[in-house]
Amino acid sequence: MQTYRNLKRLLSSGKIDRRQFMQGALATGVTVAAANTFVTEVGAMTPKKGGAFRIGTGHGSTTDSLDPATTENGMMTQVNFALHNCLTEVGNDGNIRAELAESWNASDDAKQWTFNLRKGVTFHNGKDVTAEDVIASFNHHRGKDSKSAAKPIVAPIKEMKADGKNTVVFELSDGNADFPFIVSDYHLTIMPAVDGKADWKSGVGAGGYTLKEFNAGVKARFERNPNYWKADHANFDTVELVSIVDVAARINALRSGEVELADRADLKTLHLLKRVPNITVEEKAGTLHYTFPMRTNIAPFDNVDVRLALKYAMNREEILKKVLLGHGALGNDHPISTANRYHASDLAQRAYDPDKAKFHLKKAGMESLKVDLSTADAAFAGAVDAAVLYKEHASKAGIDLNIVREPNDGYWSNVWNKKPFCACYWGGRPTEDWMFSTAYSDTAEWNDTVWKNARFNELLLLARKELDDAKRKVMYAEMQTLIHNDGGTIVPMFANYVWARSNKIAHNEQMAANWDLDGHKAMERWWFA
Repeated sequence: MQTYRNLKRLLSSGKIDRRQFMQGALATGVTVAAANTFVTEVGAMTPKKGGAFRIGTGHGSTTDSLDPATTENGMMTQVNFALHNCLTEVGNDGNIRAELAESWNASDDAKQWTFNLRKGVTFHNGKDVTAEDVIASFNHHRGKDSKSAAKPIVAPIKEMKADGKNTVVFELSDGNADFPFIVSDYHLTIMPAVDGKADWKSGVGAGGYTLKEFNAGVKARFERNPNYWKADHANFDTVELVSIVDVAARINALRSGEVELADRADLKTLHLLKRVPNITVEEKAGTLHYTFPMRTNIAPFDNVDVRLALKYAMNREEILKKVLLGHGALGNDHPISTANRYHASDLAQRAYDPDKAKFHLKKAGMESLKVDLSTADAAFAGAVDAAVLYKEHASKAGIDLNIVREPNDGYWSNVWNKKPFCACYWGGRPTEDWMFSTAYSDTAEWNDTVWKNARFNELLLLARKELDDAKRKVMYAEMQTLIHNDGGTIVPMFANYVWARSNKIAHNEQMAANWDLDGHKAMERWWFA
């Protein structure tokens, strides 16, 4: 006799129908009411086609571009994933899985990776997706003059070649056990090749939606791709993605029915939002973290003792409590969360200690310190409040933080990665190598602290090719310690992704936590109930 749990699994996967499920459930002693309830729940979880889906997002800038090499915020990540596919993707269960590549394999030393493309997949313009398109798309981020944020993670690619129309072989300069994760990066979307170059300007991709309108930093409109190869994805007829940076305006748009989904919910009013009929508040813990990067090539941040003084001068427990209201966890001045495989759990948590801050200031030859700290709500929800709290904490250590309230629009192009000391957020990455290569390698375009540490960069290369799990763990722990002690970034907290949606919208029980909104794939994976 089937167990009730097994019957539920079979019904959820579509392997038995309602009648078979009800017969089997009653035979196990389950009541009719309980069995019917589960059937209803499964029905709600079955994707349906149709409807106009509107998303209010707290991201976006007038400097945004369809060029995936320049993507630097959540609005454009969603645009990339709507229009395009990658070779692989992080599934809603958090595991890496095939996307445009149906399979892959590696040499024993992980230096050569072969990806076999799905046959019959086409771009929006009807052109087949081929090895030529993959090579052109990756080359878009490579080369001496590339300014792509993905440049450091594709730098190890020594050579690419097509083995026929549907196979691409990557030759790496050294082994990389995480390469299938790397190629799922939202910058590395596959675009059609035109004269050997990736065509990003047209917005043509192989994704679930075609582009109908793009107004940078304002909105983007899409229509379902009728020829999308994922039959049970891209369920909405149309999608409108609207930038509403102000959190109050964004939540009001949800409450009034102007949008069906609002990301980055206001934690201060979350308890009130939960009382609103027909709205559901959801959250996921992942790798999202909030930071205060210091440019280590600019005085006084070029002095490690000044950096340590600023780290000890922050009461991160109070910031976590008052800014995240418990919807997150303490950070320890490095970017690897407990959700990551090689989190350094033995590294002692840095605590607020004004006396230690003063000690390090004296080591730097200073009795006091005054510096500007740039911030804006665009950096992360509560960034301004966090900066104000930090100012109060630091004053007890003889540090005067001058809080500079920057405009939301243009924050990511004019402030972040430019101003000496600012607020920032990172979605994190599924693997340690990916996170470190993107933001901490001395050659990374997005190394927003301009931090250079010879030992760290040596370990980065060694750990990447190491196949022994125990040895990798030791190396990644040392790298986290180096950032913790020497790095230019303050990481006070890891934040849960918190959003609110209309009950008209449904999704699978499992959701990815590598990015907000189901890995930034809500428009592809969700549907109208």
